[in-house]
Amino acid sequence: MAWLALVAAGLLDVAWALSMKQAQGYTRLGWSLLSLALLGAFVYLLGRALQALPLGTAYAVWTGIGAVGTVLAGALAFGESLDVPRLLGIGLVLTGIVVLKLAPG
Repeated sequence: MAWLALVAAGLLDVAWALSMKQAQGYTRLGWSLLSLALLGAFVYLLGRALQALPLGTAYAVWTGIGAVGTVLAGALAFGESLDVPRLLGIGLVLTGIVVLKLAPG
């Protein structure tokens, strides 16, 4: 259940980043309120996950999901570049997540 909460927190982090972009510096009320709600939701789920998972691993997985997901979402939603260096960076982040997940302890 902790891993499910952690993955959900990572996905909500991506949604939060997208909503912040749409909020345009918190000048658009609806997007701003959604952004704050998503922020609260992912912090809550991350906190729940941390009750059972090692801090370093959980935080790395959460930020990895957020970083990779946000790069991909930015490309899909806003036409941001997915050039070779960015794709290599995504690969490195994903490799790091897998190594941390498989590490003992």
